[in-house]
Amino acid sequence: MSGFFVSFEGIEGAGKSTVLKEVARELRKRGYQVIETFEPGDTPVGKALRQTLLAPEHSKMHYVTEVFLYFADRAEHVQKVILPALEAEKVVLTDRYSDSTFSYQGYGRGLGLEMLETLNQIATNGLMPDLTILLDLDVKEGLRRNKKLQKNDRFELETLEFHEKVRRGFLELAEKNPKRFRIIDASMPLNDVIQEALNHIVTALEENNG
Repeated sequence: MSGFFVSFEGIEGAGKSTVLKEVARELRKRGYQVIETFEPGDTPVGKALRQTLLAPEHSKMHYVTEVFLYFADRAEHVQKVILPALEAEKVVLTDRYSDSTFSYQGYGRGLGLEMLETLNQIATNGLMPDLTILLDLDVKEGLRRNKKLQKNDRFELETLEFHEKVRRGFLELAEKNPKRFRIIDASMPLNDVIQEALNHIVTALEENNG
């Protein structure tokens, strides 16, 4: 398997989707075959799971139920989208992956990281990204951006304290995995964020192909 796997991570409103799309466009200009994907919901099964996971009316869903639904989505995502693309030697860019679970359900919800890592190992068969781009942003600014875009999923209803825990979780994960993570200040102008993400990915691709 000689493709290359990149995850984009960050809190609500950090700009992952926008940056990912622009980076994908630039990589294609340079001749790379790129697959854009996301979690949860980028498979037929995942789409149904996403509707359940993000619906505001399910705000009282038990945390353990929530995490098993995310892992079900990820297992399907890996088998149906990510692995086939990597086997076809493509560059896979995903908007969220395992680190979102560790940050939201681990640091945010307080579920045990060791348990989450074990379940994630099963769901992914051990597949982790070659590179993770973490778009770091002040929580209040991220929520303000999403409010402006009228994004109102279940996680927008969480407390400020919850989102602060999630942000701290991402930063701690980056500190523990410095070889895989690249942290970008998402408060910079959008074009600067895109360029920095692109530079990190191109450098990693060149090293991988070197």
